Amino acid sequence: DELSRSSHSNPGKSLVNGIKTNPASNSPKSSLPVPMGPPVYVDLAYIPNHCSGKNTDPEFFRRVRASYYVVSGNDAANGEPSRAVLDALLEGKAQWGENLQVTLIPTHDTEVTREWYQQTHEKQQELNIMVLASSSTVVMQDESFPACKIEF
Repeated sequence: DELSRSSHSNPGKSLVNGIKTNPASNSPKSSLPVPMGPPVYVDLAYIPNHCSGKNTDPEFFRRVRASYYVVSGNDAANGEPSRAVLDALLEGKAQWGENLQVTLIPTHDTEVTREWYQQTHEKQQELNIMVLASSSTVVMQDESFPACKIEF
């Protein structure tokens, strides 16, 4: 009864996904933990936040199992892409218990991805991870940018 009264007097402020929360702590860092569940299988997943270590850890790769992961980071000053996230892919994939093929698609050729690729190549092969290296570019009007073609 208290829960329904608080949601009527302050709609949406004290409930998150139907669970009562402390209205004083609305910051993302104090959010409720996500309950464990079965992994989600997808064809293509974009690694969040330009492959920044702020939002992605091994748990992401344990739970979101993709045939293709896109790495779009190209800002070394902000740690994008993050070596820790690329290592988290290896750690998460190692716990899948099945040897499904995974393809990593970097949208930029960065020093971080090159070093990670060279230093972990054996582990990538062991885990059935392939990294695409593409020199393809798209030219539109007066602008050109890297491109990858993905076929399913």
